[in-house]
Amino acid sequence: MNRRSLIQTAALAPLQAVRGTAQNSAIQVGLIGAGSRGTYTASIVAKDPLARITAVCDVVPEQMAKSKAKIGATGAREFTDYRDLLASDVDAVMIATPVYLHPEHFEAAVKAGKHIYIEKPAGVDVAGCKRVMKAADSAARHLNITFGFQQRYGGVYVKAKQMLDAGGIGRVREVHAEFLKFALRGDEPIPPPPRNDRERLEQWKLWRATFGEVIVETYVHNLDAINWFLNARPLKAIGTGGRTVERRGDLLDHLSVTYDYPANVQMTFAGSQMTPKWFRSNKERYIGDNGFIETAREYWTYSTGGAPVTEKSGRDISIDSLQAFVRRVSEGKPENTGVRGAESTLTAILGQMAIDRKREVTWDEMMRSG
Repeated sequence: MNRRSLIQTAALAPLQAVRGTAQNSAIQVGLIGAGSRGTYTASIVAKDPLARITAVCDVVPEQMAKSKAKIGATGAREFTDYRDLLASDVDAVMIATPVYLHPEHFEAAVKAGKHIYIEKPAGVDVAGCKRVMKAADSAARHLNITFGFQQRYGGVYVKAKQMLDAGGIGRVREVHAEFLKFALRGDEPIPPPPRNDRERLEQWKLWRATFGEVIVETYVHNLDAINWFLNARPLKAIGTGGRTVERRGDLLDHLSVTYDYPANVQMTFAGSQMTPKWFRSNKERYIGDNGFIETAREYWTYSTGGAPVTEKSGRDISIDSLQAFVRRVSEGKPENTGVRGAESTLTAILGQMAIDRKREVTWDEMMRSG
């Protein structure tokens, strides 16, 4: 070996050692629920040098193979029972199972002592949310527990919240939010109600008992952001909704709810699943004494009298949320958002209950119901 080769080898050795050490010390993450959302979020984590997807669990083996290929974790161990994955040596789990299973899977992950990133919402009903809250309160203090409310970590939302907290638009007087999108044509095939567990799992997105009402499963993102910006949860709600084109299951395809928050602040929310294919609007707007702030996953904008100022997000805010989770686990800086995530889910359930009962419903009444 000549002198140049010796120098190059000596220079390369420490770099290789560092890479090897980083790989060996990477957080081992297991995915429970290898559907489209779980596969997408796991693929983000797999790209993070601080983490590796080392296990995947799903009740459908073929789905696991597809998911592993998309994630880029073909060597990950496979499990068909989530309890076996939780008994393995993974450091953290990502839970992306159907909503009605969230309380059970969350509770088990807490008892197994795993760091947890779980997709929203906490559950489909009050009892499920209370189960999540109890489990979160019992979690070891070193654990990171994060619900998939990405707005809390998205750069555009963080900047907007900082401006609001600094008094940039004065005192908030009212809030308006909407999530209007195309999800239904109205001519989808109508399956018969599920008769067994397999059919229940196949149709879980069509029924309240497994999906949660659409305000609970989908619009809860907006409601969580509003609770965060107002530093409060609502006192009561009143609302209405209906089924104009949806013929399957028992979910609404449009709704509107007015929430009353402390300090005499009202928030109006409108949601729809039946807009034209080319139309989509998903945002929150805070009206203050001296201006407004508008937030969305793709941007935030504000005005205090002059021309509106807008800043766009550089990427999907899911990346911000997942990277923050991995970093906290890696650095040993725990955050437990279990109770907060359940309260945001309960905010959505409060709206659903007001729609169902066709009258005003208070937070306390809602909490006593389950």
